[in-house]
Amino acid sequence: MSESLIDQPVATTPSDRIAALTEALRHVGPLAGMTDEEYLWLATNGTELFIDANVTVFEQGEPADAMTILLKGEVQVQRDRIGVSPVMFIGRAGQITGLLPYSRMKTWGGRGVTTAPTWAVRYDRSLFPRMLAEVPSMAQRVVSILLDRSREITRMEQQSEKLNALGKLAGNLAHELNNPASAAQRAASGMLQELEIFGRERFRLGSLCFQPEHVEALREWDEHMRRSLQGKPTLTPTEIAIREEALVRWLQERQIANTGQIAPEFAEAGITPEHLTALPTFLTTESTALLLSQHASTLRAERMAEAMLDSTARIFDLIRAIKDYSYMDQAPIQDVDVPQSLENTLAIMGSRLQHVVVERNYEPNLTLISAYGSELNQVWTALLENALDAIKNRGRITLRVRRASELILAEVEDDGPGIPKDQQGRIFEPFFTTKAPGHGLGLGLDTAQRIVRMHRGFLTVASMPGRTCFQVALPLQQTGAY
Repeated sequence: MSESLIDQPVATTPSDRIAALTEALRHVGPLAGMTDEEYLWLATNGTELFIDANVTVFEQGEPADAMTILLKGEVQVQRDRIGVSPVMFIGRAGQITGLLPYSRMKTWGGRGVTTAPTWAVRYDRSLFPRMLAEVPSMAQRVVSILLDRSREITRMEQQSEKLNALGKLAGNLAHELNNPASAAQRAASGMLQELEIFGRERFRLGSLCFQPEHVEALREWDEHMRRSLQGKPTLTPTEIAIREEALVRWLQERQIANTGQIAPEFAEAGITPEHLTALPTFLTTESTALLLSQHASTLRAERMAEAMLDSTARIFDLIRAIKDYSYMDQAPIQDVDVPQSLENTLAIMGSRLQHVVVERNYEPNLTLISAYGSELNQVWTALLENALDAIKNRGRITLRVRRASELILAEVEDDGPGIPKDQQGRIFEPFFTTKAPGHGLGLGLDTAQRIVRMHRGFLTVASMPGRTCFQVALPLQQTGAY
């Protein structure tokens, strides 16, 4: 206990103090129905405490050594995680808290701080044997409190795990949406500039006053060049650089300016000096330079428009993926395509897959299974997050889905360091984690296993250095599974 706790009487005489404390204990819900002798024993043997507001009564990690009955006031228990102190428990008047008989708690799981002037009575652990002997009903009462506490802590931790998963999902989505949105924004900005250039060049082109047959010849040259570029493979950076050098030489030999704006664009589009040699012979140096500059501007505008289309298509794909992932606007149970649900999960986690090779081995024409689609996606998320953490976002992940008799088998395999043998039997235990404090609650695999069991399936793992494989087996016939 903190030294800031102040022991002092609540009444002028010891008998008045005991009477006031006994009366207060009668209003504690978990103690309801005790005999007068039991209330009197608790009032006589406890240490009465008066604590001001904003006082730290215990620190996270300190030994837990006493049970406390709160008569007035409030104590918040905060757990430190990555620079923040979320409230994980609030002890209020009328509650029995702290170390209880039969509890295996060794240390405080958080820092306890009073939020209001608090009146409490404290029982050191050395009093527990006498307490259970003198107050027999206390055994059943503390066991009930321990069970309620266990359920509440599990619920809170699971909620925290869901919020953590939601935060990761939101982060992945923000990252994935930011890339195509930024690309579309840059393309739109560049498009405006190119349209301004095109507008100026249009008036200059009009001043050339070509004859109709000349205009037709230029149109035929443009169409022939574009047809010759269709279906050509994408050039490598080295090939583009070589082609650009050849174009610069061709342009300089003909004393055409703006080679820095024309050559790179032509080279990336696949245009060669041979294409330019086919230009009509009636063009002068000035008109050739003007036409090529205008054509380069057109190519840039076309590329920007294509970038905008690709970027916005990516945004729509992500929106579709998140709708499919969450099964938005659908019934709780759906016919689930397991490979597609894996792909939807991969789409959401794209920001972590930049340096990961994902190998897919899906059996074709697999039967759909009836399942809780959104819950099943939590399984894939947990397994993929686990694999990515194992390989530190660099390496290989192999996904397999196949049918085996009346089961659908889905496997997530990574080439990470593997799970130590002494830990393989515990990885599905709730709250067991090998991650650093603050980076995991140890509920991901536990949640995945519970969801798989809800579908009458099973989740297993096989691990050795360089290969860890989680296998999910789901029955095709889910009758009675829900």
